[in-house]
Amino acid sequence: MRKLKNSELNRINIEDFKKADKLPIIVVLDNIRSLNNIGSFFRTGDAFRIEGIYLCGITATPPHREIHKTALGSTESVEWKYFDTTVKAISFLKKNKYSVIAIEQTDNSISLLEYNFKKIQKIALIFGNEIKGVSDEALPLFDECIEIPQFGTKHSLNVSVSAGIVLWQFLLQHRK
Repeated sequence: MRKLKNSELNRINIEDFKKADKLPIIVVLDNIRSLNNIGSFFRTGDAFRIEGIYLCGITATPPHREIHKTALGSTESVEWKYFDTTVKAISFLKKNKYSVIAIEQTDNSISLLEYNFKKIQKIALIFGNEIKGVSDEALPLFDECIEIPQFGTKHSLNVSVSAGIVLWQFLLQHRK
């Protein structure tokens, strides 16, 4: 066994990435404060070849040195837009026929283990602030909420880790 060299990984270039079919997902960052988390979302978005990322509220935008540390150039491949509020982003998404789903612990959350992504054509996944979660103003606008099951003593996962988990679950269902 040996590690593969980068040249053996058969990755596409940015130009081909932009032309390639994408997973029908927009990731919405609702007031994410950590520049490292923002960069991680871009890198994960590139890995799963999602449609794009919407940056909302206090969420910083590229170019930024601290975002680049974790994004590693994926801010060039993944399309992004900025909205001054998450409510405006959701309004835009609903006008474009996206199902808007928050990743949040609510009294009506559906377990990620039970969620059926196949029923949705175009999806927007909302990820909230590291401390406060999704914004209260946006909460009534969601079509559904998904909760990632957890079995330890903590009440939450890092927001960018949550994105990787949810996108992987979507991919598993989408590829079948």
